[in-house]
Amino acid sequence: MKSFRKELWFKVPSRRGFVNITGDVQDAIDESGVSEGLCLVNAMHITASVFINDNESGLHHDYDKWLEALAPHEPIDQYRHNDTGEDNADAHLKRQIMGREVTVAITDGRLDFGPWEAIFYGEFDGRRRKRALIKIIGE
Repeated sequence: MKSFRKELWFKVPSRRGFVNITGDVQDAIDESGVSEGLCLVNAMHITASVFINDNESGLHHDYDKWLEALAPHEPIDQYRHNDTGEDNADAHLKRQIMGREVTVAITDGRLDFGPWEAIFYGEFDGRRRKRALIKIIGE
């Protein structure tokens, strides 16, 4: 069995944003040489997410609006976490909703997706460097 590890680095210029990383993940699979196995992709920061959904800008807008309604950034004094001097409590909550990681089957060296599926890095406290981990295991 083979094992392969790669990191993707991001610096989303705004507080929140979504980055389609499907091509980067497929490139890592190609680099790994694994043709049958599993691919794990996870955010390595507690204010970011990795998730699977449709690559459609209207949906991404809806996610942003929905998440902001559920856990609004301001006023920052509404969150006890921000009493520590932070201003990102909302980002922790948004990450909890969107999830930490995804696992996708690899079949014939390709991500084994359903229709319209793509992998995204979700940023909820951006403007600084963060990373996601790709871990591939298989034959």
